[in-house]
Amino acid sequence: MSVGVLLAVAAGCSSSSGSGGGGDGGSSGGATASASSSAALLGPVARATGAPVKIALISDGKAPASDSSIELRVASATVKYLNERKSGLGGRPIQLTTCETANDPSKGTDCGNRAVEQKVAAVVVGASAVAQAIWTPVHAAKIPVLFFSTNDPQQLQDAQSTFSLGDGTGVVAGGILPLAEKTKSKTLTGVIIDVPPALTQFTGETAAVLKKAGIKLKLIPIPLGTADMTPQLQSLSGDAPGVVEVVGNDAFCISAFNALRTAGFTGPYFAVSQCITDATRKAVPADVLERVTINAASPVGVDNPSTRLYKAVVAAYGKDIDVDDSGGMNMFAELSAFQTALADIKGDITPATVISTFKSMPEKDIPGGGGLKFRCNGKAYPTRPAVCARGGLVAKLDGKGQPAAYQVVGYSPIPS
Repeated sequence: MSVGVLLAVAAGCSSSSGSGGGGDGGSSGGATASASSSAALLGPVARATGAPVKIALISDGKAPASDSSIELRVASATVKYLNERKSGLGGRPIQLTTCETANDPSKGTDCGNRAVEQKVAAVVVGASAVAQAIWTPVHAAKIPVLFFSTNDPQQLQDAQSTFSLGDGTGVVAGGILPLAEKTKSKTLTGVIIDVPPALTQFTGETAAVLKKAGIKLKLIPIPLGTADMTPQLQSLSGDAPGVVEVVGNDAFCISAFNALRTAGFTGPYFAVSQCITDATRKAVPADVLERVTINAASPVGVDNPSTRLYKAVVAAYGKDIDVDDSGGMNMFAELSAFQTALADIKGDITPATVISTFKSMPEKDIPGGGGLKFRCNGKAYPTRPAVCARGGLVAKLDGKGQPAAYQVVGYSPIPS
């Protein structure tokens, strides 16, 4: 399952439940670290000075059926950290302007137009179900756009001013195919929430990777809100369906997992991290959870250098942030990668210089990315020049639904 679908589904239908098992909320997430260790993680004070650089952050925020507002709280904390500890952009402070779409395409267009009117140097887009509406006016104005991930072919094929940190193909090759090989499966059955961004993932190069590996793809789209999926899934018994991939929010996945158990499915699962929340752990039996491998955009739910840094940042600069909500950590990684790419930018900071600096950067670690790296020179995948990374994160769950550790899969260095 690609990071792209992970984010699109999260934006369109996710629960605000945390993805990890700690249950910590607010800035208390960093309380496990001592003051001295937190200071060491944050690094020395290196304040940005001078005229601020205006950057737009566009998020779906709070909508009638979803809540991505944690992105806005994490973005505020992250920018404070970057301005105080990382010298902002080229030594100048980041001035963040925000706009919420509420999952409404017309509001997405309005947010894109507002960014153009504000003459921002760049636009950072959170997990959005209306990314195309945001992107169209911004791209027309030749303002650079950074996505954490996108599935849209037009955006991925843009070599002009679009950049994306997500790599769906690498996750398929490095996550699903080894799982299929281990279990001698020749079929991937996708139980997918019936929304276009989720279904789009299984076309194009992803489908080509599966076909080349001899994996037959079968999709079962199911509408959001379907409480009982037994009628749709009752034929998936034994291990004949091969690997079953589940894509949706926790309520969707709970229904899918339990219907598949009722049907007698005995094979392995691959799922997006939004599937696994405390609600899932309570509602799904251990014999199912221990067969699940998740694809995650960030390494939530474990203790590692990325999560320790993130917890230290939100403890020092944030408020009301659940550190086990993957949407928050994704936003931290995205904004931190944005600053990392532009940390040494020289001269005037304009859309044109932001684009050229992104394209000339060497390969670097994504802060908070669990070991993932990025380079935005268009050479990760020549047919998708907007992609800045290769590979993704996967983790095997135990019977309690907890990841032991995340593994980087599908990675290889991006050539110069």
